[in-house]
Amino acid sequence: MTTALATKPIRRIGNSACKTTLAKVGHVDARWLVVDADGKSLGRLASAVAMRLMGKHKPTYTTSVDTGDFVVVLNTAKVKVSGRKAEQREHEYYTYYPGGRHVKTHKDLMERHPNKIFELAVRRMLPKTKLGEQMLRKLKCYKDADHPHAAQRPEKVELP
Repeated sequence: MTTALATKPIRRIGNSACKTTLAKVGHVDARWLVVDADGKSLGRLASAVAMRLMGKHKPTYTTSVDTGDFVVVLNTAKVKVSGRKAEQREHEYYTYYPGGRHVKTHKDLMERHPNKIFELAVRRMLPKTKLGEQMLRKLKCYKDADHPHAAQRPEKVELP
């Protein structure tokens, strides 16, 4: 006994059935973008920047190829967190020496290393692979409005 699915022929329209364009390594044009973080929410901006670094905003996005853009983030010292996160959130690191566990509050780390806060937020949203490390290298963070990437002619982009 045959089913109705087995008797129907597969229908193709011309020669273009199921064609998918995949990006290849080295054939991707990466643009340079500038984002101003002044007054923006840390998590929302980090999420938007991570999407740009991965290349998910492009129609040629491929999971195994780095299709993202270079992103320059300015004024990371002026990024905001809501509620009491600045006092309550803690960042922990370990120096691999006995007694080398250090815990700092978000507020203390923001005063000393505002770029580190933003890089950590974006890093945790990227893939945890070698490809994710490669994407993170395309992120450039600066605590004020000056940056040395004028030669690349970055485009100003407004992200949430």
